[in-house]
Amino acid sequence: PMDSIADVLDYVRKRAAILPPGQWIVIRQVFITRLRERRYPTRQELDQAAPNHPVVFSTGPDASLNSLALKQCGIDRNFQITDGKPGFIERDPQTGEPTGILRSCGRFIKATSSARQPTEEERREWLRRLLAAYNEVGITSVTDRGVGEGSINLYKSLLDRGQLTCRVFLTYYVDAQAPIEKIAETVRRLSAHPLHQYNPWLWLRGLKFYLDGGMLTGSAYMRQPWGVSQIYSITDPNYRGMIFLEPEKLYQIVKLAMANQLQPTAHAVGDGAVHALVEAYERVNRQDFPVREHRPCICHANFMAADTIELMARLGVVADMQPIWLYMDGSTLLAHFGQDRLRYFQPYKTLFEKGVIVGGGSDHMQKIGRRRSINSYDPFLGMWTVLRRLPRWTKEPLHPEQCVDRQQAIRLYTIQNAYLTFEEKQKGSLEPGKLADFIVLDRDILTCPVDEVADIQVLQTWVGGREVYAHP
Repeated sequence: PMDSIADVLDYVRKRAAILPPGQWIVIRQVFITRLRERRYPTRQELDQAAPNHPVVFSTGPDASLNSLALKQCGIDRNFQITDGKPGFIERDPQTGEPTGILRSCGRFIKATSSARQPTEEERREWLRRLLAAYNEVGITSVTDRGVGEGSINLYKSLLDRGQLTCRVFLTYYVDAQAPIEKIAETVRRLSAHPLHQYNPWLWLRGLKFYLDGGMLTGSAYMRQPWGVSQIYSITDPNYRGMIFLEPEKLYQIVKLAMANQLQPTAHAVGDGAVHALVEAYERVNRQDFPVREHRPCICHANFMAADTIELMARLGVVADMQPIWLYMDGSTLLAHFGQDRLRYFQPYKTLFEKGVIVGGGSDHMQKIGRRRSINSYDPFLGMWTVLRRLPRWTKEPLHPEQCVDRQQAIRLYTIQNAYLTFEEKQKGSLEPGKLADFIVLDRDILTCPVDEVADIQVLQTWVGGREVYAHP
């Protein structure tokens, strides 16, 4: 694991020692909020670690590049983004030279990889192992919020072999920067796809796109400026983050999805992006048709506001949220934003009180292992987080008035997630007539000491009346 800038630079040096000069060194998904120094490695530090190799330190939509990488990508003080797509290049306020920080500019980074690509069989086997790992922590259903044709085929091949051990709700990813006619063509094709018909094991029912940048990288779209920041390498005091769509196209996309029985959702992290998405849903509701039955969704919705939550409640907008961001990154967010601007950061208690249905998830990425993965997929760590709201590296909870009780924490990961996928009548609670998906725990989650919740062990996991995991 990389926990510091020193760890990052040590990895870069080791790669530089074994790779031929000129070959790219790529680091992905090491978030600056999780480094002890809470910042990007600088262009100069990466230069010193690998002067003869182009280096890219990529986290979500943003990246830090060294000088050789910038040169190979053709990015200098005169470079301008002219393709009409989102993007922002941080520059030195005095010289105008790129600092190395690029926001939503992945299309300009010409990194290549020498790694061997897995075969189809290897991909299928690793997907099977991933679902088995989910079973080990009691997961019986998952939502994949970004599939393409290749992923659909992988899931289908496991289904055909009888090897799916989690039920899967599929959300198809579309590039929102594509012409609306191309997006409409994709939507029509998805609505006619055989998996669009309900199947309790594999259901293609959602459409996803990106609306803003990342919270961990300093590009989520906020209502108020981020502020100049050493943590996020922000130099413009008026910078509010990145939003990728104008209101008209945003409205058109979500309307298209719902009109074709696809649940729309978007990566929306900052309170500005979250509100813009809810306003688009409100426009459809006002001008075209009621949206509540379509359960329009928001992915992440980390930063909210009181007026946004009220509008979500009125419209029936739902959200899938990930408590792991609060646990892993809350201390860095607090250092940058302060208490007041985090008042509605993952405000679970307020959402319950206002009747907004949200589900608990993980945004799991990279690596298998209960605590080993980049974002832990352990639902019990997630439940403990919403009970305590205690970020790592801190001693005080973050806005404890937003803590929920144990039954509410359980609902986040059971019946409310089933509601998000239109399946609350089929699963999500133990009732006669519902699918026999259940788990056996090593202790009573309602009565054990609260700090034991995060480490609860699953003894058995059953899906469809079949045991898919037994604790050794």
